[in-house]
Amino acid sequence: MAKLLIIDDEKSIRKTLREILEYEKYQVDEAADGAEGLGLIQKNTYDVILCDIKMPKMDGMEVLDKIMIQATDVPVVMISGHGTIETAVEAVKKGAFDFIAKPLDLNRLLVTIRNAMDKSTLVTETKVLKKKVSKTFDMIGESKAIQQIKEMIERVAPTDARVLVTGGNGSGKELVARWLHEKSSRSIAPLIEVNCAAIPSELIESELFGHEKGAFTSAVNQRKGKFEQAEGGTLFLDEIGDMSLSAQAKVLRALQENKITRVGGEKEIKVNVRVVAATNKDLQKEIANGNFREDLYHRLKKCS
Repeated sequence: MAKLLIIDDEKSIRKTLREILEYEKYQVDEAADGAEGLGLIQKNTYDVILCDIKMPKMDGMEVLDKIMIQATDVPVVMISGHGTIETAVEAVKKGAFDFIAKPLDLNRLLVTIRNAMDKSTLVTETKVLKKKVSKTFDMIGESKAIQQIKEMIERVAPTDARVLVTGGNGSGKELVARWLHEKSSRSIAPLIEVNCAAIPSELIESELFGHEKGAFTSAVNQRKGKFEQAEGGTLFLDEIGDMSLSAQAKVLRALQENKITRVGGEKEIKVNVRVVAATNKDLQKEIANGNFREDLYHRLKKCS
């Protein structure tokens, strides 16, 4: 039986919602204010949370912020008798699943709860599938070196720090990148891989940053690059030591400003991407030979 939590300071609203939802075969808990609701969330697992906005002591927006930290996978439906479009937009931006104005349209409320539960089920199924897939890329070994790598991954993965992975061909650089992504808060978002050595230098910028229609002869349509495709997730730049100096300059700017510009375009596009890079080359030597930018090296080498 699905379990719901109602957070509302009006006892009559809680009573009405409980009666309706229990009739629909939901298990329901109640909280008279935000603090009580957050306490219940710490102790219980809920499928959907209904939260009023206007409450004494702690308003619903503050409660929503704290829920997003405590239980980010639980859909939260905000309800209010003082709703405006601005309030609804703000609630959704903060992570709410939906916003419903009082007096409540019960049909819409029930549909919203069912949709929220569908989302919750999909998130759970995705996590299960990711765990199954990640086992395919398991890191095997009990040596001291392997243990050190595993410990470093556990320490670094939860952060947003950029990582530079070095080692010879076949040493497992891609595997490290996958585990950094799987164990990060970005794991539900995509891991996008780019083999910089396999893409011709004249196409690497289009591959990374995308292009506008007509930017070059074969650009018949607008195309998103790997930075945009990895939005919210991880971009793995494999064999970055083989990237052209021109592309290196643009990657450096993207890391500095969290913005990119498509080839043939002028509009700056904000990107939220964690970059993990790998190479089998000695980048210090490449820098000395003028083949790799030292400033990019230091930007990538937050952890190595």
